[in-house]
Amino acid sequence: MTGPDVFAPAQLGPVRLRNRVIKAATFEGRTPQALVTDELIEYHLRPARGGVGMTTVAYCAVSPEGRTDRHQLWMRPEAVPGLRRLTDAVHAEGCAASAQLGHAGPVANAASTGLPALAPVRMPSPLGLRMVRAATAEDLARIVRAHADAARIAAESGFDAVEIHFGHNYLASAFLSPLLNRRRDRYGGSLANRARLARDIARAVRDAVGGRLAVLAKLNMDDGVPGGLWLDESLQVARWLEADGSVDALELTAGSSLLNPMYLFTGDAPVREFAAAFPQPVRAGIRLAGRRFLREYPYREAYLLDRARQFRAELRLPLVLLGGITNRRTMDLAMADGFAFVALARALLREPGLLHRLRADPDARSLCVHCNRCMPTIYRGTRCVLTAEESH
Repeated sequence: MTGPDVFAPAQLGPVRLRNRVIKAATFEGRTPQALVTDELIEYHLRPARGGVGMTTVAYCAVSPEGRTDRHQLWMRPEAVPGLRRLTDAVHAEGCAASAQLGHAGPVANAASTGLPALAPVRMPSPLGLRMVRAATAEDLARIVRAHADAARIAAESGFDAVEIHFGHNYLASAFLSPLLNRRRDRYGGSLANRARLARDIARAVRDAVGGRLAVLAKLNMDDGVPGGLWLDESLQVARWLEADGSVDALELTAGSSLLNPMYLFTGDAPVREFAAAFPQPVRAGIRLAGRRFLREYPYREAYLLDRARQFRAELRLPLVLLGGITNRRTMDLAMADGFAFVALARALLREPGLLHRLRADPDARSLCVHCNRCMPTIYRGTRCVLTAEESH
């Protein structure tokens, strides 16, 4: 069985993409004033010139306290001119642009933002080293509205799509988690209650942009944490999102930025490099305890595919396959299995022009070795350290 040509044009909601390859959202570390910089634009121009169908700007927080740190971009009128420069530049390369919208929730570093981090219940944060406040019903209503407002900002800024972040134990994902969500109100308990926030956000975003922009959601298939969200519940949430008609596609992910980040990335766990990015005494603490947080999972090609196939079998919605896609054979396999798009991150960070090489040579493979030494660079501008080493 063969699927569509991954390099042929494809429809995503109201948007026509030049191919089925998406540059996945990866925090860029290039917004020191929480606004677009020339460096951020160049970061997205590289994969656009490299031939992807759409590049995803991450992370566009919907409110100030929804940022992971104070340098992160958040969607407000002051951000529009810079965002418009970015989308215009990407469009000039024939590439579409998507804005990843979300609220970091318990993943936010309140010590950096100066604002209270929010979670389903009051809890200690392993990231900000302080307590996270339980979100009130009023907080949640405000955050739903903030997603809608952010989607309108994205439309005004020239984006073709928005991707709502329902993964990695950011706020909506934390509410989905039976481990993190111990509430006893209408947002806790049953899966229907735990999914209420995500569904309300998706509907609000859809209502805000109508059919002008494509709407994707990045959904955890599982958290990779005992007691967290697992596939059976995630699949039901996906069915509800499909029935609601609020999204045009789902991008399937896994893992918890709060409790188990390497579950998504797999490959080497760069504890030493992470430690070096921090001053003492944090550096010593990471070196001593980092292996408990940055657990190591062996890398294999298309490592999320087996889980994603369970979603493909149950849903009609277009699905985006993420995770360990480094060659044409894997892309063709995804197409044959019924996935509408593939999303690449580290492979394009290592080699923004990878698609040109795959078009010329179907047997070519990415130069990425999954060392994950790119991960600690997010604090000073995300980059592939191997590329930097080769240039010296």
